Amino acid sequence: MKQGIHPHYTATTTITCACGAVLETGSTVDAMHTEICSQCHPFYTGKKKFIDTTGRVDRFKKLSEKSVAAKIARKKAPKVKAEKETPKKEKKVVKKAA
Repeated sequence: MKQGIHPHYTATTTITCACGAVLETGSTVDAMHTEICSQCHPFYTGKKKFIDTTGRVDRFKKLSEKSVAAKIARKKAPKVKAEKETPKKEKKVVKKAA
């Protein structure tokens, strides 16, 4: 292994979960924070739990409202026809050998 290019490994890293659980492991960082762990995850606990920490539902609603508003704006805007430029055909010049 090359010296000086690898991160420093810490043997005792603490991982703190939002539920209050504290786990210890090894990592290249001293402390980590997580929103869900094996002690509070629905798969491991067997309890159904709605988890929307990133606001995915709100973000979806916001995007759908923005899409509807854009459609309405397109319908209200007057239609403008763009003039098409037709390229002129060039005549081919054929030189005859003498």
